[in-house]
Amino acid sequence: MKVNFSKYTALQVERDGPVLRVWFDRPDQLNAVGRDVHGELETLFFDIDRDEATRVAVISGRGRAFSAGGDLDWLVELNADPEASARAVRADRIIQTALLNMETPLVARVNGPAVGLGCSIALYCDIVVANPRAVFADPHVSVGLVAGDGGALIWPQLIGYAQARRYLLTGDHITGEDAARLGLITECAVEEELDNVVTHWVDKLLAQPDRALRWTKLSINGGLRAIASSVLDAAAGFENLTQILPEHRDALQRMRDRR
Repeated sequence: MKVNFSKYTALQVERDGPVLRVWFDRPDQLNAVGRDVHGELETLFFDIDRDEATRVAVISGRGRAFSAGGDLDWLVELNADPEASARAVRADRIIQTALLNMETPLVARVNGPAVGLGCSIALYCDIVVANPRAVFADPHVSVGLVAGDGGALIWPQLIGYAQARRYLLTGDHITGEDAARLGLITECAVEEELDNVVTHWVDKLLAQPDRALRWTKLSINGGLRAIASSVLDAAAGFENLTQILPEHRDALQRMRDRR
């Protein structure tokens, strides 16, 4: 079927022939994910996958960031409202399920910081190209949260448990160059070549037979899907609990004080 992507307003969606380009579009906020963006992410990946005109999708961020993760003001609201917090965690699970079940190839063009949920979305993509300014981080623990939106699943599968523990238990970031060296991402390209390298990978994917490409992707992700329920359900439950704890509220207040 053909999907009408004009309903997306918090995210920017552009058609380029068989390629769909999706942009986080809050550059003044480093493309932080607030309520509206989160709500659209909940349906975006389902829609991409059922759109017969899309063979490859590229996701990136406007300005100097891919996505800086959760919007601080929204996180404060969630901390004060347990029901809203539970809904947000459930929505995260829906987003991840859609990403794991997708057949359409995804390319991440990481033009700057990819943090929290933004980092998870990038790492779920099939091809991840970053520039040297990019950093990848899942600092949930540093703000009193459990990484419930994908980090606990995807990081160990990409770089092994020892390295995943290093980053997830400390909240430390990893540069684009080091991410490529460790195998967290596909490639790190110099700033002026980022778009050319992304185009190279898109063209390589488009050159493959469509159904073989889609079903190969689905097969590769079978291992992730097999362990997703146990990892993601536990992480989501723990994140929901930590979202309403005082230590998370205190961490948010410290962040607000620094603004």
